[in-house]
Amino acid sequence: MDNLKKAGLIIIPITLFSPYIYGQQDVQTKKSRPNIIHIMTDDHSFQTISAYGHPISKLAPTPNIDRLANEGMLFQQAFVENSLSTPSRACLITGLYSHQNGQRQLGKGIDSTKIFFSELLHEQGYETGVVGKWHMQCEPKGFDFYHILWDQGDYYNPAFRSKNSNGKYIKEEGYATTLTTDHSIEFLEQRDKDKPFCLLVHHKAPHRNWMPEEKYLDLYEDVEFPKPSTFYDDYSTRCSAASTQDMTVDKTMEFVHDLKVIELKDTAPYNKEGNIKGFENSLKRMTPSQRTAWENAYHPKNEKFISDKLSGNELLDWKFQRYLRDYLRCIKSIDDEVGRLIQYLEKEGLLENTIIVYTSDQGFYMGEHGWFDKRFMYEESFRTPLIIRYPKAIKAGSKTNALVQNIDYAPTYLSLAGIEKPEEMSGRSLETLFEGEKPADWRESLYYHYYDYPAVHNVRKHDGVRTDRYKLIHFYGEGEMADDEDINCNELYDLKSDPNELNNLYGQNGYQEITKELQDTLNKYRKDLKVDEF
Repeated sequence: MDNLKKAGLIIIPITLFSPYIYGQQDVQTKKSRPNIIHIMTDDHSFQTISAYGHPISKLAPTPNIDRLANEGMLFQQAFVENSLSTPSRACLITGLYSHQNGQRQLGKGIDSTKIFFSELLHEQGYETGVVGKWHMQCEPKGFDFYHILWDQGDYYNPAFRSKNSNGKYIKEEGYATTLTTDHSIEFLEQRDKDKPFCLLVHHKAPHRNWMPEEKYLDLYEDVEFPKPSTFYDDYSTRCSAASTQDMTVDKTMEFVHDLKVIELKDTAPYNKEGNIKGFENSLKRMTPSQRTAWENAYHPKNEKFISDKLSGNELLDWKFQRYLRDYLRCIKSIDDEVGRLIQYLEKEGLLENTIIVYTSDQGFYMGEHGWFDKRFMYEESFRTPLIIRYPKAIKAGSKTNALVQNIDYAPTYLSLAGIEKPEEMSGRSLETLFEGEKPADWRESLYYHYYDYPAVHNVRKHDGVRTDRYKLIHFYGEGEMADDEDINCNELYDLKSDPNELNNLYGQNGYQEITKELQDTLNKYRKDLKVDEF
């Protein structure tokens, strides 16, 4: 109970508000609390989930993820607080903004003295587990079971660490997406059946460099995926940050590491690419049969590409198609494994009393603005897929346009368990949205802050606010990488008339009033949240 006292928590009295009894609970009451499964992928774009209706996903459907949407609620305006892997995970586990939980960038940062929602669930009788990508430099706190990947994890034959591995990461044969589901089911099989459970299923896929499962190495090979209308964006109205980034399909994407043309590794200028050894090591991890299947699939395609000697737009088109096909092949495996997990829950009679959440740690660019990766506050990386299935409280086929954020997950899970959230948590429970109506006091704006500069992809620091219709972004900071200048620049977008964010309205006549309103909102966030840099 130490964490409860530390957090100043109030247990909801059973006689007034809650059907749950704490302390001396009987078995039946424990079972009445919902189980929680939080499925989070890495870099999964909403554009590639067919429930969202994007043209790409119509050619590569996701029927099992769609089932969750068809039987639950599709969140159409779900966002992250900081579009980067480790910060996003810290927001999930703490319900705090990045500057509050310490994890502003990749690597070190998480303040492990902050309360993790898993601790509070555990103390109140939940059996807790996390499987897959952890990616925070601290021990998983409040978990009865963990089976976590080393660093980002490898697609083929990855290494996991568990409570039983004596601190060592042990290599396991198989594909990361499948193994993550295997160990999730292992937790479900071994758990105390008299307790409710909370399981975090954190997939490595579809993180760069998008290595598909053996059975899908040729999937979509004859499909031509549509390029987004902004693919050839020239960034002409934007701050310099949009031009100085290093995340384009054209110039940044590497032929060997990203596009799997290993035949070019000793050919100038391709042999100078920094990730070649990493990709070679990924191939060396494979078993002989895996390596044979890989080479049988990619070598003929690569030989044809080399012999075709493409250039200009034809070369760019080829790179885009190879990127999309590999990425979507990884998504196919995720969808399969979501289906396998659902089938297990169904077989065990657990679907009715289990809330299943499907989301990603952030959004991702599918060629919009010519980019891959994330980081920017522009919609494709700021926005994330979010689907929640919970038949006891959510009507099948529901949708909501409420503005929600990844700091809301921790308060939601505590609320479902009948636990008052700690006062320090910045997020709020999504439970009030489950009936389909947005409460009158629901938030009207979101705050975003990206800190990871100087760093890979060269995206400048920025913060900003978004409402239902408008977005204000402020880029700031000294230039610390080659040729980067100091920046102090603003962008304003009307998302109703310009959903692709091509026309920066900041400083234009007629927008002074909305600019001031948004700036006042941004200033209030900075003050109320005690933001220490902008």
